[in-house]
Amino acid sequence: MIRDIMTAALFGLDGGGVMDAFALAFRLPNLARRLFGEGALTASFLPVFTAMWEKDRPQAWQLASVLLTWLSGALLGLVLLGELICWLVWQTADVNTSLPLLAGLTATMLPYMAPVCLAAQVSAMLNAMGHFRVPALAPLLLNVCWIAAAGLAPYFTDDKQWQAYGLASAIVISGGLQLVVQWPVLKELGFRWDYQWQPASEGTRKVLRTMYPMLLGLAVTQLNTLADSLIAFSLAAPSPEATMNVWGNEVAYPLQPGANAAVYFGERLYQFPLGLVGMAVATVIYPLLSRHAARGDKRQLGEDLTLGLRLVLAVGVPASLGLVMMAQPVSALLFQRGEFTALDAERTAAMIAWYSSGVWAYCALSVLVRGYYAIGDYSTPVRVGMATVGLNLVLNLVLIWPLAEVGLALATSATAMLQVFVLGLLCRRYGVSLNLPALGETLLKTGLASLGLGLTVWLLLQVPALQSSRTLLVLVPSLAGLMVHLLLAFLLRQAEWHLLLGRQRD
Repeated sequence: MIRDIMTAALFGLDGGGVMDAFALAFRLPNLARRLFGEGALTASFLPVFTAMWEKDRPQAWQLASVLLTWLSGALLGLVLLGELICWLVWQTADVNTSLPLLAGLTATMLPYMAPVCLAAQVSAMLNAMGHFRVPALAPLLLNVCWIAAAGLAPYFTDDKQWQAYGLASAIVISGGLQLVVQWPVLKELGFRWDYQWQPASEGTRKVLRTMYPMLLGLAVTQLNTLADSLIAFSLAAPSPEATMNVWGNEVAYPLQPGANAAVYFGERLYQFPLGLVGMAVATVIYPLLSRHAARGDKRQLGEDLTLGLRLVLAVGVPASLGLVMMAQPVSALLFQRGEFTALDAERTAAMIAWYSSGVWAYCALSVLVRGYYAIGDYSTPVRVGMATVGLNLVLNLVLIWPLAEVGLALATSATAMLQVFVLGLLCRRYGVSLNLPALGETLLKTGLASLGLGLTVWLLLQVPALQSSRTLLVLVPSLAGLMVHLLLAFLLRQAEWHLLLGRQRD
């Protein structure tokens, strides 16, 4: 959050298109990190490597060596291909647009993709061997380098484009550092480079077989946000007065400069509860669901899948409501400084609110998709996900005309909600039934407690004394709303909060 606060102050939303180009350029290598580094490859590699580590450690090192070699080659090829495309865009793009800057920043940041994906793979190996401290701390180096560059940039140049190149260079350096700090730990734990294809071939094929469907399943949210960014960048007016030619008619652009930056900053807030609750519950419950599936106990699998949904809904629903109501004060407190104007804060607040309306759905999706993976069905999440990606794209192109960039956030939230309902209904095809009465009870109690939260926040936002301070206008309603919600949850004997706090009451 400190990183994004400093970036917002440095560039603002518009800034001559610098923040728009920087946000999209960073998203492209970061997408590879999420999918290959921390997503499908790691998820498919970890169980195979762990099984080998327990039985035959030399063979485990052979598998690791083969996959690291192949991954290095694939990443190098992708980087070179990307650099070629960036060069072609650089040579052919209109210098009066932001395309040359986008191409330059993308070309600068693409090399980050290789070391950071390898670093994530090394983290997976360390986790399999029971070592968590260094892998957990290594990603912080991205923020450290980024913050240092953002803090130093104004002392070297006032040119926003060169400042953006400085941040891009720091991001690439951070990727190398994340790999470098973990490699000695891996060596200390006994890693030996031993590339032998034949002994590792079966394990490699097993990893690749499960990686491809998981890659598509986990890519849905990332593809939706990438589509948001591409549309926001390509359909934003180069200047507020500019028009575009559509079938011989001059019409106004549907989006204004800074639309992609608004998408970027708007996403930052809803990612917090998703990472804190949605991904955490999904990670913890996945092995439990897998054990039920292995035993053929579909009844218990359905019960524990329901429990996972209840846990994320108990937090996701009030988080959605709270972020929607607090979007304006939070946006002003976090971002409105330096080049980031009050109008920029208003645009970002609208994005925060509409993206946050789907927090509960993003969290529930993380759990539901793991349920399908546990029973060995990798195709259903992919088919449903690809359908929602298509729907999201259509809604994006329709809604941006009346709603501008807010239409992008609305489309993403709506399609996530639809995806939750469809995946929940399709569970029955496998004899796995969600406990609807238990889900209904959770939603009822969560809804009542959230009404108390919403009323408390609304009343405190009207207090004139709080409106004189951005900090108080965020802290007082937020903390008071949280306390009221927790009090009502306990009075309603909501079991999910007891479970989340470590008290067995279910």
